[in-house]
Amino acid sequence: MKRLQPYAPAIGIFCLALLVRLAYNLTVARGYYPAFDARYYDTIAKNLLSAHCFCLTTGRTLTPTTDRAPLWPFIITIIYAITGPKNFYARLFFCLLDAGGCVIIYLYARDIFNKRIGLIAGVLAALYTGLFIYTGWLYTEALYTFFLLAFAYTLYLLQRTGKLRWAWLSGLCLALASLARPNGFFMLGMLCVWAIIMIRARMIPWRTVIKAVLLITLITAGLIAPWTVRNYRIAHIFIPVATGSGVVLAGVYNDTALTDPALLGMWVPGNLIRPPIPHHAHPSYMGEKENQAYALNWARTHLSSMPYLLSLHFINTWKPYTSEEGLPVREFPDRTSSKIVWDLMQYMPIVVIALAALGLAVTWRKWKELLIIYLILLLTIAQNIVFYGSMRFRAPIEPMLVILAAGAIGWFVYKEAGTLRSSLLNKGRSATSSQNGETIANATTETANR
Repeated sequence: MKRLQPYAPAIGIFCLALLVRLAYNLTVARGYYPAFDARYYDTIAKNLLSAHCFCLTTGRTLTPTTDRAPLWPFIITIIYAITGPKNFYARLFFCLLDAGGCVIIYLYARDIFNKRIGLIAGVLAALYTGLFIYTGWLYTEALYTFFLLAFAYTLYLLQRTGKLRWAWLSGLCLALASLARPNGFFMLGMLCVWAIIMIRARMIPWRTVIKAVLLITLITAGLIAPWTVRNYRIAHIFIPVATGSGVVLAGVYNDTALTDPALLGMWVPGNLIRPPIPHHAHPSYMGEKENQAYALNWARTHLSSMPYLLSLHFINTWKPYTSEEGLPVREFPDRTSSKIVWDLMQYMPIVVIALAALGLAVTWRKWKELLIIYLILLLTIAQNIVFYGSMRFRAPIEPMLVILAAGAIGWFVYKEAGTLRSSLLNKGRSATSSQNGETIANATTETANR
């Protein structure tokens, strides 16, 4: 028992988080059926299992696709091979993974602040709707968020210890994040910014920084390369992980996204885009450049509207809820459990985001420890502004918000140097000392007069 005692907080957080996620999946998401993007991942996994083809189509004619990142479909395939094609077990995998993410949040906050704030962060992460709701469907949010968080924490450990062994893990986590969602590859740009700051601030030796960046980049590129080669053989164009940026951009930069009250600043399906895009008879990857050209042309001809549209993207990023039709709370809205979770979804993000904003202000003395969190926040927000913001696209930075929120709570509650209580106590002591000093001075004066 004594050997397990140091691990008790992490075990307790993992168990609490797993219990919450299992309860969510067994009540709100009971009977969940994959729809929208989740259906695509489910279909690819079944095609991999039955026909060994990474294909979105069904039937006799199977056409390999480059439309989706490969990691999640392959994981689902392994799960289906063991359990049969039952999506509950894929969601159970998400429950375990996300509970592990809550433990990383605890460790991250503990290392930056202290054990008590780490516990606050871990418990908040376990209970926070902004994390557990994504374990109830087959989208990639839970997967990408976990690996991005693991990348951030291992990079922090590299920064803290200067030991290159953490670079190996960082590279692995970044590669897996990129294979889960194509924009994970953008984190290499963030890594370069981090390296420049490390060198200029002389936080760790510059040789270690250069070696770490090269190692992380080589591991990431090396693990992605086989899939890039596979995509080139299919499409005969360079596609690092997956296509889709053209479809996203065309769905964001159009008249409907600018004027339709129900879709302001959101992604618009192809059939609702105005002016319409000509339909492509060829495979989707052949339409990438045409979709990108459509979006760029629209933006070029609507320059006066761009600030407004981009501001909508930013605002939508921070809304407690934006339309996500595939969520279990939307599939089964009449369940009591769904109503409870729905109410929590409306208010918990507001509290966490507000506390995180305060945390940014009151924890500035620890900017070196929080640097990676700052950079990931900035890059993710920038991506959301360029593409489009939504509750779902805020998911990757929810762990960062929880850590900052825990820092703000610690600032309110604890007495460590730099906290609100510490400042108030010091002011009180100063006032008391001043009063005592005046009393002694007055008494001395009176004695002298006598």
